[in-house]
Amino acid sequence: MTTNRPYFWLMILIFALAIAMTLSMMIGPVPISLAQFGLWLSQDERLPTHIELVLGEIRLTRTLLAALVGASLSMSGAAIQGVFRNPLADPGLIGVSSGAAFFAVAIIVMGDTVLAYMFEPLRLFALPLAAFLGGVSVTWIIYMIGSFSSGNRTSTMILAGIAIQSLCLAGIGLFTYLADDAELRTLTFWTLGSFSGTQWSSIHMALPWILVGIVALPLLGKWLNVLLLGENVAGHLGVPISLIRKLIFVLAAMCVGASVAVSGVIGFFGLVVPHLVRLSFGPDHRWLLPYSGLFGAALMLIADLIARTVAAPAELPVGIITALMGGPFFLWLIIRFNRGKLSFD
Repeated sequence: MTTNRPYFWLMILIFALAIAMTLSMMIGPVPISLAQFGLWLSQDERLPTHIELVLGEIRLTRTLLAALVGASLSMSGAAIQGVFRNPLADPGLIGVSSGAAFFAVAIIVMGDTVLAYMFEPLRLFALPLAAFLGGVSVTWIIYMIGSFSSGNRTSTMILAGIAIQSLCLAGIGLFTYLADDAELRTLTFWTLGSFSGTQWSSIHMALPWILVGIVALPLLGKWLNVLLLGENVAGHLGVPISLIRKLIFVLAAMCVGASVAVSGVIGFFGLVVPHLVRLSFGPDHRWLLPYSGLFGAALMLIADLIARTVAAPAELPVGIITALMGGPFFLWLIIRFNRGKLSFD
């Protein structure tokens, strides 16, 4: 890339995100015309009250949350792939999403017991906090298992993540068995992923955690580039490998935990988006991370738009749409990886 080329693509992706957000605001069960959307942006009093309510209280919250979750999952996936130096790694495959979901489901089913011991101001953040702790706990366990490995550390950590993911899914199944009818309806939301019923409180819960992650991760891009040369080379170049790895794990777990807490488990997104961006713009993490965030936000908005319109008036969980997109793509990646055609170079 030339000096100005990365900024050009950055502007293109920002423009694409703006278009996706506009479409998300205008398309739905209540159609919004471009003129009405313009009146809403200018706060014109001629806009009908019901249109203002739909845009300001329903569409805006859903659009913002979908963009935040898409950006956080995509950037986390890109960072985790860089740390593991493995193109098949993502927050879901190594168990971080499952760990976050397990803790969140535990709060849903055992909420009355757990929340009774929490301070009142913390109860609002109980769900994202539990999901964050679940993601961090799984990340720490995987990291410790990898640190005791005498062989291929990366492969060991990925295999440990898959095993822990199975345990977390078993735990989620147990809580599902113990849940009552009201809790079962809520658990369905977690297992399939959805932005239905998004409120401002959801954004308030997730925003601090996600914002820290999506701001801090790109700052570690240059260190991820050095890690791609191998841990031995990076160590000789003075890179604090252990510190960088821990920072990325914590930031990724923070993003994934907060995302799972407000949207449920949305699979394959952290795997698909980084690869699409890497194939299009190259492996430089200084740009791969912000590109992934912007493209992931736009793609999540499109996936959510499909989910709430393809079967209208019914609404599909967005996790089904992302699985339909990500499953075939993941199989294609496995085939390329086995043929030696997939790398970070």
